Amino acid sequence: MTTAETTTAPPAERAHTVVKKRRTRRKHSPYPSWFYLPAAVIYGALFIVPTFASFYFSLTRWTIFDSKFIGLDNFTEFFQEPALIQGFVNTFIYAMVTSALKVVLGLLLGLLLTSQIRARGYLRSVVFFPVLVSTVGVGITFTALMDPSGLLNKALSAVGVHGPGWLTDPSFALISVALVDVWKGVGLATVIYIAGIVSIPQDYLEAAKIDGAGPLALFRNVILPLSWPATSTVVILSLIGGLRSFDLIWAMTRGGPGFSSDVVASVIYKQYQAGFYGLSTAGNVILFLVVTAIIVPLARFLSRKEVER
Repeated sequence: MTTAETTTAPPAERAHTVVKKRRTRRKHSPYPSWFYLPAAVIYGALFIVPTFASFYFSLTRWTIFDSKFIGLDNFTEFFQEPALIQGFVNTFIYAMVTSALKVVLGLLLGLLLTSQIRARGYLRSVVFFPVLVSTVGVGITFTALMDPSGLLNKALSAVGVHGPGWLTDPSFALISVALVDVWKGVGLATVIYIAGIVSIPQDYLEAAKIDGAGPLALFRNVILPLSWPATSTVVILSLIGGLRSFDLIWAMTRGGPGFSSDVVASVIYKQYQAGFYGLSTAGNVILFLVVTAIIVPLARFLSRKEVER
């Protein structure tokens, strides 16, 4: 079909022709097939093979030198672990709190750091700096600061407030670690939001201002909808990080006091420390399946919302 025929064709036929041309272009890649081979080999060696090996070893009782196939016994035993239910509850609480705060604070900081304020570049560096710091280093530092006799409680005492045992009180331990996680990770969310806000065409903002939109209307009707891709990215990354959380929790509380800040990953690690390698592998498989079952549908839902907007 020529260009003239395409122009005069009915709208449905023109759309069909455009889609067909796009599919044809996708099929005929400018790169030869072997060009993808190195990446495929690396991906297979570092992800595909270990993943399938984990599924196999989760069905065995294994050591470094030997393994014995025992079927689903590891999974049955893992679900009978007393700390597991508490670990799942804590994992979901931790993931929801950290994700929600990173989205809200990241958006607010992104708006602030894309406005016309002084020292904007310096402030962006300050906000992003905690992302670069070692997680274990952050955990050790805040463990000292949140000690009952630490600097944080001393500062509160100076203004007449009796500080709680941030990491020693079961009611505060998990939330305290979650807040430290937000402090460390909100910089990445802010950078993503800055990129999303800066990419909004100025024409939309100027047109809204000409129509009389104030700051709140501008945010609600222009910035928030057009920065939805950034929001989707922050939600997915934060939720994955929260569901897989381990290093900061282990550095600060080791799952304590008691099981109050234990998450699924720390329960798995404790099983590994005790020498139950097959049991801990089964726990890793369960965690992988849970994260996949949550993230894949959520990512599709957010992408559909992005298209609708």
